[in-house]
Amino acid sequence: MTTTTPFRFGLRMLAACSLAALATASHAQADSYPDKPVTLVVPTAAAGGTDTIARLIGDGLGKILKQPFVVDNRPGANGILGSEVVARSTPDGYRLLFTYAATMVVNPSLYKKLPYDPLKDFVPIAQVGRGGNLLLVRKDLPVKTIQEFVAYAKARPDKLSYCSWGNGSGGHLAMESLKKQAGLVMTHVPYKGSGPCVQDLVGGQVDAAFADISSTVEIVRAGRIRALANSGPSRIPMLPDVPTMTESGYPFTTYAWYGLLAPAKTPPAVVKKLNEAVNQVLRDPAVVRRMYELNFNDLPQNTPEQFTATIRSDLRDWGALVKDIGLTLE
Repeated sequence: MTTTTPFRFGLRMLAACSLAALATASHAQADSYPDKPVTLVVPTAAAGGTDTIARLIGDGLGKILKQPFVVDNRPGANGILGSEVVARSTPDGYRLLFTYAATMVVNPSLYKKLPYDPLKDFVPIAQVGRGGNLLLVRKDLPVKTIQEFVAYAKARPDKLSYCSWGNGSGGHLAMESLKKQAGLVMTHVPYKGSGPCVQDLVGGQVDAAFADISSTVEIVRAGRIRALANSGPSRIPMLPDVPTMTESGYPFTTYAWYGLLAPAKTPPAVVKKLNEAVNQVLRDPAVVRRMYELNFNDLPQNTPEQFTATIRSDLRDWGALVKDIGLTLE
C-alpha cells in the first residue's frame, strides 16, 4: 500500500491548478482574439497563386473575425525568407504564414541548413485547397501535347528555358522530374514568385513552365499561353481537355496545396478559432464560387491535427521525389 505525502499532494494540486489557469487564460485570449489587425505573411511576390488565395481567405477571415487580415509579401529563397519571419515571431496569433506546400514539405529535403523546422517551429492551422500545376509553353512554341514538347526539346538540347517560382519549388521539381523521365536538357530560370515567371512566359522570354493553376487558367483560355498537361492526379474542370502527366506517360501525382500556419506555441484556443474561421470561409458560397473560378474545386475542410498529418505524409512523399531527382541546394 502506498501513501501520498502532504508535500507530494500539494505539488499535484499546484500543477493541476497551473494547468487549469493556463487553459482558462488561453480561452480568455481566444475570446478576445483578434482585437487588432492580423498580418498574413505570404512568402511569394504579389499577383501569384499564393498571393491571390491568401487575399481571398484573408478578406473572408476579416469579415468573420471583425479585424483586418493584412497581406505582407516576403518573397525569396523558395519561401524561406517569409517562413523564417513567422517562425521567429511572437506566438500570439497576430503574425501568421499563408504559404504553399513546398515551403513546408520540400525545403527540408532540399536544403542542408534550413532556418526553420516545419514540425517544430510551426503549428498548422488549416489546409486551403489542393491540386496540381500546369505544364505551360509560350503560345508560339510549335507543340500542342507533352509528347510533342518532349520531342521538340530532345531535338534541341540545352536550347529551351523554363521558369519556376524558385529553386526547389513545386514547379521546379515537376519539370526536373519530366526532364529525368524524358532525358531532356533545359535551362532553369528561377523567379521570386509564379506571377513574374508567368509574365515572362507570356512575353516569350522563357519557353515553358510549371505554374499554379489558379493564376494561369484564364491566360490559357485567352490563348496567350498553351497548357500541355496537369501535374495533379486528375483532370481539372476548367480545362477538361488537358491531360494529367500520368495519363501522358510521365507519372507525377504529388499534390500541391496552400495552408495557414502559426508560430509554434501559439495558444491552442487561438489555433482552433482560426481553423473554424477558415473552414467557415471555405463554406461561403461566394468564396467557393471564386475558388472554383481559380480552379480549386477540391477544398478539404480539416482540423489542425488532420493538416499536421498531411504535412507529415507529404514530407515523406516529396522527400522521396527530391531523392529520386538527386537535387540539393545550399
